[in-house]
Amino acid sequence: MRGVYTAGVLDVFMENDLYFPYVIGASAGACNAVSYLSRQHGRNRTVNLEFSSHPEYISYKNWLFKKKGLFGMDFIFDELPNRLVPFDYQAFKQAEERFVVVVTDVKTGKPVYLSREDYEEMDISKVLRASSSIPFIAPVVEVAGGHMMDGGISDPIPVHKAMSDGVKKGVVVLTQNQGYRKKKPKMSWVTKRFYPEYTGLDESLRGRYLKYNETLDFIEEEEEKGNLFVLRPLEKMKVKRVERDPKRLGVLYEQGRLDALNQLEHLKNWLAN
Repeated sequence: MRGVYTAGVLDVFMENDLYFPYVIGASAGACNAVSYLSRQHGRNRTVNLEFSSHPEYISYKNWLFKKKGLFGMDFIFDELPNRLVPFDYQAFKQAEERFVVVVTDVKTGKPVYLSREDYEEMDISKVLRASSSIPFIAPVVEVAGGHMMDGGISDPIPVHKAMSDGVKKGVVVLTQNQGYRKKKPKMSWVTKRFYPEYTGLDESLRGRYLKYNETLDFIEEEEEKGNLFVLRPLEKMKVKRVERDPKRLGVLYEQGRLDALNQLEHLKNWLAN
């Protein structure tokens, strides 16, 4: 739900006709990116703010007592895009930008990067579902010939992949303030208990905090060199990872908008150089 910050940033980009030839994202980042690429201004805000308190969006009752996921994946990736807040599939298909979605192969624990040629025969919603399927609270998704889960497990901020694909200057949208670093997980034994057959997933989750922090170090170094332009919350985020309060989410969305507007001229000048 912290991705609502990104939604605010991307709406400002759309208002200023600011699009990039290469876009990559994992989990909520990927979900926000598709509405940006389909040019549907405000769609991410509507989905996250107006439906955050809907019982089918997030439900502890379904998770604890009905043994379903915490997030209503059918609701989020079928009911919302196909009926309640229609996603423009045609506009997305016609977008010229290259879009890469990160998923995690639960058997190997390694990231899998799905480009248009990989998912054009599939429903993009299924790819996004896989990239957003958080362990313990969402099911494994069979896609692209494998068993996949949240792309943020194996490559939460895929800046290295972008650069290996030829990006020389990149814009990175983070959802944590500068100086934030993840801590080592305390209950690392849980993964083996839940997923004994997925040793790769266990290994990737154990080392996720290290990869995340190393990537942040790298981003800050590249930002200092002028190779990356980074948009991040200026204040410590008050929104929880699983947040249902539309008022708090609305504040975070506006924070993303404000930060993007304040940095817009600087960003345009940086892109022009």
